[in-house]
Amino acid sequence: MPLFTNTRPSPEELSVVNRSLEDQAPHKIVETAIKQYGPNVILACSFGAEDVVLADMMLRANPRSTLFYLETDFLFPETHSVRDQIIQHYQLQNEQIIQVKSKLSPAEQVTQFGEALWLRDPDQCCSLRKVEPLTRILAKYAAWITGIRRDQSPARANAGVVEWDAKFGLVKFNPLATWSWEQVWEYI
Repeated sequence: MPLFTNTRPSPEELSVVNRSLEDQAPHKIVETAIKQYGPNVILACSFGAEDVVLADMMLRANPRSTLFYLETDFLFPETHSVRDQIIQHYQLQNEQIIQVKSKLSPAEQVTQFGEALWLRDPDQCCSLRKVEPLTRILAKYAAWITGIRRDQSPARANAGVVEWDAKFGLVKFNPLATWSWEQVWEYI
């Protein structure tokens, strides 16, 4: 039975579903997201600890699942190494791991905005290298899965397990919302 009657659930529907999932194990929340949205749900993966956990849960639930990562052109070599290990371990096909990049190469960014934009205007740099690409990829999906945990920051303390993401216009699942950093590492 579907969780929601349409792609934009009402606040009441979200509240009911959020309460019903609040005490569920994260892998059950991931499974619920996949059952509800099928190929129209995607995992945002930064290759940090939370996202590695979620990639495992998602790919166990459905080995054909899709994830994306933001290639800022400034990622650490270690990030690429974790990405490559995940691709190899889960035998991911190209269509399952989507690289999303800024429309501007670093050189084009320098030409348009000058050197070291991240130092002079970090918000503009973030918008170009992260926000715009994120907006572009999420526009293709009805729901996304994130590694948000309530204990990460005061701004995330009230994150729902499932909520409407008004900024991007889709449902957002936060399966690890109730977990601590220690629980993430216990899973790993």
